[in-house]
Amino acid sequence: MADKKRLLIVGGVAGGASCAARARRLSEEAEIVLFERGPYVSFANCGLPYYIGNVITSEDDLIVASPELFLEWFEVDVRNQSNVLSVNREKKEIEVNDLRTGKIYREKYDALLLSPGSAPLKPKLEGIDLPGIFTLRNIPDTREIIKWIKEKKVKRAAIVGGGFIGLEMTENLRRLGIHVTIIEMQQHVMPAIDPEIAGFIHKHLEANGVSLILGSAVSGFSKENDDSISVRLQSENAVPADMVILSIGVRPEIQLAKDAGLSIGDLGGIVVDEFMRTSDENIWAVGDAVEVKDFLTNSQSLIPLAGPANRQGRIAAESIFGTSDKIKSFRGIQATAVCGIMGMTIASTGLTEKAIKRHAKNGVHIPYEKIYLHPDHHAIYYPDAKTITMKLIFSRNDGRVLGAQAVGLEGVEKRIDVIAATIQKNGTVFDLEEAELCYAPQYGSAKDPVNMAGMIAANVLKGYSFIKHWEELPGSDPYIIDVRDPAEFVRGHLNSAVNIPLNSIRFRLDEIPENRDIWLYCLVGKRSYFASRILRQKGFNAWNVSGGYVMYKAVKKFMNLP
Repeated sequence: MADKKRLLIVGGVAGGASCAARARRLSEEAEIVLFERGPYVSFANCGLPYYIGNVITSEDDLIVASPELFLEWFEVDVRNQSNVLSVNREKKEIEVNDLRTGKIYREKYDALLLSPGSAPLKPKLEGIDLPGIFTLRNIPDTREIIKWIKEKKVKRAAIVGGGFIGLEMTENLRRLGIHVTIIEMQQHVMPAIDPEIAGFIHKHLEANGVSLILGSAVSGFSKENDDSISVRLQSENAVPADMVILSIGVRPEIQLAKDAGLSIGDLGGIVVDEFMRTSDENIWAVGDAVEVKDFLTNSQSLIPLAGPANRQGRIAAESIFGTSDKIKSFRGIQATAVCGIMGMTIASTGLTEKAIKRHAKNGVHIPYEKIYLHPDHHAIYYPDAKTITMKLIFSRNDGRVLGAQAVGLEGVEKRIDVIAATIQKNGTVFDLEEAELCYAPQYGSAKDPVNMAGMIAANVLKGYSFIKHWEELPGSDPYIIDVRDPAEFVRGHLNSAVNIPLNSIRFRLDEIPENRDIWLYCLVGKRSYFASRILRQKGFNAWNVSGGYVMYKAVKKFMNLP
């Protein structure tokens, strides 16, 4: 496309704003106009909960870029409070409603970018529009929530949905001294991760005074005599609250694209190619509203994350204004994400085990294995080492890293970032094993947790370690040995386990049956690995239970283990 063209952008924030800025850097001649329905063209929507919690103390700090800045720096005409009503593809024009004046007018385009984002889900439940029930999408929403908290002197809040926004709002409401009850329809919070990892989050939330109601859907809302809200559950119980935050997910804003006749995918998002171009050669789309390729499975996905939206905006700008030899395609997403909750960090990247099983139900089988580990975030001899619980998922065929999840108080996101970068390069557990990472005792260990994850997984693939998982226990009849010290055994163990400590196992081989599978566990899986190597070399059919007794306690809650 020649430089002397007119680019219209519908929607700002991450996708639209990044496209506008990149487009200007690629073309000084183009005319660029950005239309934003709300009052702010580029704001930190990920920071909204922290403004409510008074961590971010000034609303101005949420403004990433103003219309004035866009004009001064990039010569982009930003028209906020302007709602784009329709797209006429044949005439290549849009119809706009100026929400301040009510004026409706039309604008021509050579290229059009749609970045409409997503809207919070608000199911049709009785009482859902009662005062005191909020969703959180933009700065005006934060104002309404803060006003309600102050005027009503809120003491109790119910959060419907335990995902990212739900947990971040939990943290910030607790910071204000408000008691929070999380109501989650699934059996665990953070449905984007696997249940046994979420179990560690549950324990942390409860330790910090948060009430959890899991596996229970909301059936409606009603106003009580004392002006509080009753959140009614399908279980016929009810939760009283002074305010309710709905954080049950988002839906892509596709009505504009749908009315224009653009292709919509099976997941309900706008269909785009690898250059973010829609089914119309003159229209591009980015952000929460588009379906994009999953980097690991090549299936279509809807991922409402700011990072991918930002990159998509840049790619769309390059597709519109760049030269053919420099245009980069969007490689796809792997859903790398992080969330903080009252000192705990939760991070993940790539495929979860739930996602792999879901793909299998749809006929896409991904041979995989998983391992658990519980390393310290830095050298154990340096003060204040904190445990990270990690789950690594990898291909059983070639060791390609498929996904990882981790929770802990320190150093979590650093490790997931390294694994995320490895996934982007189609790396394997052998790459993790050999990764050269920063080391000083206050930052890590000579064998970093990333290295440890790679080494444990590599041992499995090399045949040095034979592993089992606790969910395999029902229907099995192994001889189970707890290799911890007697004092640890007494504090808690499997009822069927026999205690043979690691330091005595070589001298008690005659007590171990030779004709049965031997499952060994310790607290986290390290000593039981050593014991399994001893027994394997002595001819026993020995298996190490990955993650040890720590994972037994985590898995037991979700899988009805003995």
